[in-house]
Amino acid sequence: MTLTKNHIIDAIQESLGFSRNRSAEVTETLLELIKKTLEDGDSMMISGFGKFNVKAKKERRGRNPATGNDMMLDPRRVVTFTCSGKLREKINGD
Repeated sequence: MTLTKNHIIDAIQESLGFSRNRSAEVTETLLELIKKTLEDGDSMMISGFGKFNVKAKKERRGRNPATGNDMMLDPRRVVTFTCSGKLREKINGD
């Protein structure tokens, strides 16, 4: 199952007893905070869950899969995630 924004809003509404609008506000605020932090190039760690990092990738040679032609891929930033030890244990059932 894919976890959607609506699932998060529903879970906040049920567990905290907030109205749907208030739950949506809380969710949007949290997601905006995460996006702003990553956009600024900063890392974000959520204790017991994991760490989001922004990493710079250099320009590199790639290939167009449709034509097979070589091309240069522009430098870019990507987000990586490293899960915490606690989350890893839960996922693996340890």
